[in-house]
Amino acid sequence: MSAASDSIVEKVYLRIRDMAIDFEFKPGERLNEVALSKELGVSRTPLREALNRLSIEGLLRFLPGKGFFCRDLDVQEIFALYELRKSLEVSALRLAIQRATDNDIRDALSFLDSTGPEAGERSVAEMVALDEAFHERIMAMSGNAEMLRVLKNVNARIRFVRWIDMNRGDRPASQREHHRLLEALQARNEAEGVAILEQHIDRRMDQITSAIREGYAHIYMPDASRRQ
Repeated sequence: MSAASDSIVEKVYLRIRDMAIDFEFKPGERLNEVALSKELGVSRTPLREALNRLSIEGLLRFLPGKGFFCRDLDVQEIFALYELRKSLEVSALRLAIQRATDNDIRDALSFLDSTGPEAGERSVAEMVALDEAFHERIMAMSGNAEMLRVLKNVNARIRFVRWIDMNRGDRPASQREHHRLLEALQARNEAEGVAILEQHIDRRMDQITSAIREGYAHIYMPDASRRQ
């Protein structure tokens, strides 16, 4: 495949990935490949390559003989992804306590200070992106690129639920927990850091169910602010 073809596939992949993450397709909806190829101005070949990649990543579903479908907002799947996220981040924190440099930690504290405790003029989507960036920064301190790669996939698959959480949540309280986490990391206090992180990430089944119920309301009765 030529570099130009690779570039087209990547652009199509990124565009449909954003659409899938934001549920621009309705949950369970079958994707119309003909309409998508026209909308994106590409042939079916790069489109199919992008769709296959997104199916492998869990952002779309493929049913043989039927085609590609938008994933459902499934309570059990989201709960499992939060469990996976917690396991990944706790393991990474343990490694970061051993491997992170003092400069790494100071940079993370500066990042936290620069983003501030208040939302300010930021959209909910921007706040979710900042939150992901913070947690991925901690993950990067573990020195394990494969764990970071998996976390980025998990973050993409739960982003819509995190958008709901952030929309109704308390950012200053979340930022205080982030600061306490970095202080524990700076002190190389594994027990305290793990306790803070587990409490910060934990989501009960009823909390996820409530967030998904609210998510369906946003999908089927769209609020213009969701796309900001």
